[in-house]
Amino acid sequence: MTRSHGGRAFPDPVPELDQPLARLLGRTTADQLARQLSVSTIGQLLDHFPRRYMPRGELTPFSELRIDQQVTIVAEVVHASTRQMRSRRGSITDVVITDRASSDPQRLFADDDPGPGRTMRLSFFNAWTAARDLPPGTHALFSGKVGLYNGAVTMTNPHYAILDPDAPEAGETAEERAGRPIPIYPATAKLTTDKIARAVHSLLPVVDFGAVPDPLPDGIREREGLMGLEEAYWQVHRPRDTRAHGEARRRFRYQEAFLLQCALARRRAELAAHPTTARPGVPGGMLARFDAGLPFELTAGQRAVGEELAAELAGTHPMNRLLQGDVGSGKTLVALRAMLQVVDSGAQAALLAPTEVLAAQHHGSVVRSLGPLAQAGQLGGDPDGTQVVLLTGSMGAAARKRALLRIASGEAGIVIGTHALLSEVVQFADLGLVVVDEQHRFGVEQRDRLRDKAGRPPHLLVMTATPIPRTVAMTVFGDLDVSVLNQLPAGRQPIATHTVGLVEHPGWERRLWRRAREEIDAGRQVYVVAPKIGDDDEPPPHASLAESALAAAADDEESESSMASVTWIAELVAAEPALAGVHAEVLHGRLETDRKSRIMEEFAAGGVQLLVCTTVVEVGVDVPNATLMIIVDADRFGISQLHQLRGRIGRGGHAGTCLLVTRRPAEHPSRERIEVVAGSTDGFELARADLELRREGDILGAAQSGGRSTLRLLRALDDAELIERARRDAVTILGEDPQLLEHPELAEAIERYLDPDAEAFLERG
Repeated sequence: MTRSHGGRAFPDPVPELDQPLARLLGRTTADQLARQLSVSTIGQLLDHFPRRYMPRGELTPFSELRIDQQVTIVAEVVHASTRQMRSRRGSITDVVITDRASSDPQRLFADDDPGPGRTMRLSFFNAWTAARDLPPGTHALFSGKVGLYNGAVTMTNPHYAILDPDAPEAGETAEERAGRPIPIYPATAKLTTDKIARAVHSLLPVVDFGAVPDPLPDGIREREGLMGLEEAYWQVHRPRDTRAHGEARRRFRYQEAFLLQCALARRRAELAAHPTTARPGVPGGMLARFDAGLPFELTAGQRAVGEELAAELAGTHPMNRLLQGDVGSGKTLVALRAMLQVVDSGAQAALLAPTEVLAAQHHGSVVRSLGPLAQAGQLGGDPDGTQVVLLTGSMGAAARKRALLRIASGEAGIVIGTHALLSEVVQFADLGLVVVDEQHRFGVEQRDRLRDKAGRPPHLLVMTATPIPRTVAMTVFGDLDVSVLNQLPAGRQPIATHTVGLVEHPGWERRLWRRAREEIDAGRQVYVVAPKIGDDDEPPPHASLAESALAAAADDEESESSMASVTWIAELVAAEPALAGVHAEVLHGRLETDRKSRIMEEFAAGGVQLLVCTTVVEVGVDVPNATLMIIVDADRFGISQLHQLRGRIGRGGHAGTCLLVTRRPAEHPSRERIEVVAGSTDGFELARADLELRREGDILGAAQSGGRSTLRLLRALDDAELIERARRDAVTILGEDPQLLEHPELAEAIERYLDPDAEAFLERG
């Protein structure tokens, strides 16, 4: 049995999208797709959508190319010739291409009009057929790495595919062929876009789309005016025109949003279906006594969120809540009050922190805040209080054993630790609440390993110090209830942020160090942050920051080694006359734990006046007397990271100043990020700007989902209204059919959508 499409006959259709590609494309092509793209099934290849489309006949401007970039371009051949190599056997075929149509190729080489950027020379070594395949006037796709030779942009041995609008496929007129946009696929050096296109195009006709259920219910598809599934796949990969691929992508954007929201809604329902133990607290307990001793008033936001948490902790369904807020909004205080309610109920609370420095800071802060309430069983401790235990991987054997015993016995009502809490040897007496700080640094497996230590599902409170725009939170954390703290507590002072460009103002370096001395002489403390640690035997790049900035601008340096290091900055600080007599220390992740703790304690106590450090102080570190932060090579950090760093200052009764030092010229693209941070202290506004600059592939993808964004076509900011509609549809359907028994095609599509990367992405909260 065969069927036809476009006048051509094809073998029996394949009924399921999860069939292996080797069955249709052959073992060689299938293996290449699996190795290069991690694509092994029909559905995965069909869902490998083009990243852009190019009108046939439109050439790629060479001015947009960047050296060392892997590119696919469309260009016109103006000259091709072959010559023998002089130094060794073989030949070189030189092909000159242009980025503009020209009826007079010789004009491109005229001495009076060289046309900078108009031509590029390609070199093919021992490519016998290149000159024959690429005569003048040919339009072709060229894929390769952009290089520089004798000051001119070039590519060596690029892959090429000829675009011939006068050679239509069977059943297609030349005019139809010429009007089709060219799909450009996400590709690799070994698997080019045209090879992917050929594989997809050979696959489309043999898929039996009639046997593939559409995950979008008919009513939703009709209301949204969306293409059917088969038409959408054809038009996204083989569009007849620009409008067609736009409509196809609109359909798949909605489908992606709908599947994602259905998966989140289903997960929320599953979590709610498992009962937990209510933790209502007790009147006059530790929480009430803690509140009575606070030396300040809670903000309206802290009170409101606290009431939300208290009500959910007192319920029999597990709390699953994301607590987000701007830097310094008091999230840790809100979390501590929730932990005290759980301890009052006779259970334990665990706080999971990503680093030992942050865990130690949390432990010290909680112990200081609770005072005698944290010292039950100790001399001077409150007998009605509890114990607060710290557990980290670097603890000595004796201290670790004591901590484990207190956790297992229930003596420790509050347990604070790093990944060490996830060890199998850690056993809780009754774990009632899990608080995850800086959740994006933990994978779902790690978080769930801690939750599994409870007999019944514990309550979960996830905290993030990086504000997330509402549409992003709704897309990524749709299975969590979201609480927002958008008020700063009384006493928080404004932070003035300024860009210090040393290329245009080299003399400002001296002012930097004098400014630091002024703060220290006024009794304040200073952070100096560098993007890397460095080595003691690493030679300093230059005698000063300004000298290195001017040299880098002249040499166009972009290497990793040119980044400022803690070791180099510490040397500059030690040699700076303006800082003579200042007690400075360095802090970074390679130091022994005891030494890190000692330095942070001395800094917090005021003994250390200037701290040269890495981003180890990015979150959680609370030194109210620190008022100045100098971030060297600020252009090497992201927007949210810069915002987090400057949140370490201005935490007391004095205003803070953050100086963003850059050694890159004003026109460098990274300067845009710095100016955005300097122009706003609103974390939510900055988070939106960060997302617009970096998109979800960086902000939500690489660090959490295996190297690329799980979102294929969907964009959390651009598609906000679409996501809202998809969310409403998902909630309605799951509300009526929680098990999706009446929507098996939707359940199947969700399972296909939730590959391991996407599942980790979903459950990161």
